[in-house]
Amino acid sequence: MTRLKMGMIGGGIGSFIGDVHRKAASIDGMIDLVCGAFSSSEEKSIASAEALGIPKQRAYGSFEQMIIEEAKLTEGERMDFVAIVTPNHMHFPPAKMALEHGFNVICDKPMTLTLDEAIELEKIVQATGKVFALTHNYTGYPMVKQAKAMIAKRDLGALRKINVQYLQGWLATSVEKTGQKQAVWRMNPKKSGIGGALGDIGTHAENLAEYITGIQIEELAADVTAFGEGRILDDDGNILLRFENGAKGTMTFSQIATGEENNLGIKVYGTKGSIEWYQENPNELVVRWVDKPKQIFTPGGNGGYPEASEYVRIPAGHPEGYLEGFATIYRSFAKELNQIKAGNTPSVLPDFPTVKDGIRGMKFIYAAVESSKQNASWIKI
Repeated sequence: MTRLKMGMIGGGIGSFIGDVHRKAASIDGMIDLVCGAFSSSEEKSIASAEALGIPKQRAYGSFEQMIIEEAKLTEGERMDFVAIVTPNHMHFPPAKMALEHGFNVICDKPMTLTLDEAIELEKIVQATGKVFALTHNYTGYPMVKQAKAMIAKRDLGALRKINVQYLQGWLATSVEKTGQKQAVWRMNPKKSGIGGALGDIGTHAENLAEYITGIQIEELAADVTAFGEGRILDDDGNILLRFENGAKGTMTFSQIATGEENNLGIKVYGTKGSIEWYQENPNELVVRWVDKPKQIFTPGGNGGYPEASEYVRIPAGHPEGYLEGFATIYRSFAKELNQIKAGNTPSVLPDFPTVKDGIRGMKFIYAAVESSKQNASWIKI
C-alpha cells in the first residue's frame, strides 16, 4: 500500500484531540502528516509545525490557504486527505472546501454545528465522490466489532432491549469559568451547537447503540438538563428509546456524574442471549445465554470471532483501547483510499463511520432537544 499524506486543520500546540489524531494515524504506518493549518494564527501554526518536524512552508495560517496551496502541488507531493480536529463550528467550512477541491476528509464528531450543514455536507460528498470518515472511535474496538458480528449472525436471537450509558464527571464543577479550554468552547452554543453533553458524548452513545445492533433509533423521549450554574447547554440527560425493529431501550449520559471518568457502556438483550461491554474495561465482552453458562470473550482469546481478531494488533492479554480505536478508523480509511487509488470501486459499506452516521448524530441531537422542550414528548428521528 502507498503511504498516504495527511494535512491537519486545528490540533496545534496545547490541543488534546489533535495529538490523539496524530498518534492514532501513525500507529499502523500507513499515514504521514505532511502539512497543517494548526491554528488561525500563522505564527502558532508555524510553531506547531516546527514542533512536529513539518517544514515551515507546509504550515499555513488558515485552512483556506492550506487547501488552495496544497491543490497546486503535484499528486505525489500534496496531501491525500485532511483531518479536521477543530471545535464543532469549524467542521463544516473546511470539510466543504476540501471536498470541493478534490481532497478526502476525516472529521471529528459531531459532524457539523447544525443539521442543515450536515444535510448539505452529505450532498457535497455525493457530488464530489470523495471519501468522508467520521471519528466515532469506539466503533474501532475489537470487542465492539465482535458484539456487532454476534448480533448480525443472530447469535442473541431477536433483540428486545438496549441500554446504553456514557457517564463523565469532569463538568461537575463550573470549570469553564476558570478558562479550562475544553469546557469553554463546549459550553458555548456558537461553537458547540444546540447540544452540550448531548452532542459531545450523547452522540457517541447513539452511534454505539446503532452500530452494534445494526438497527436505528426510531423515536425518543428525552429529558436533558443544564445543572451547572449559568450554563446554557445541557450537561446531563436521560432518554427513552424506541428502535425500528420494535426493541425498547434507555440512554443516560452525563458530564456532571461526580467521580465518573469515561464510563461508556452498553447492554443488548435478545431472545437467546445478551451482551455487555464497557469502554473502561474494553478487553472483555460478557455474553449471557438463556440455556448455558456466561462467557467472557477477549481480543485474540480462544473462541473469539474473526470479525474481532482482524483488529487486534498485539498479543492476547495486552489492553487495546482509546488510541487504537481511532487508529482502526484511520487504517480502514487509508485502505479505502488506497483501493480507490488502485482504480477499484469505492466500498458500498466502508468499515468506518461515514457522512450518513454524521447525519444520524445530528438528527439525534435535534430530536432530543425538541423532545426535552416538549416535556419529554416522543419525537421521531
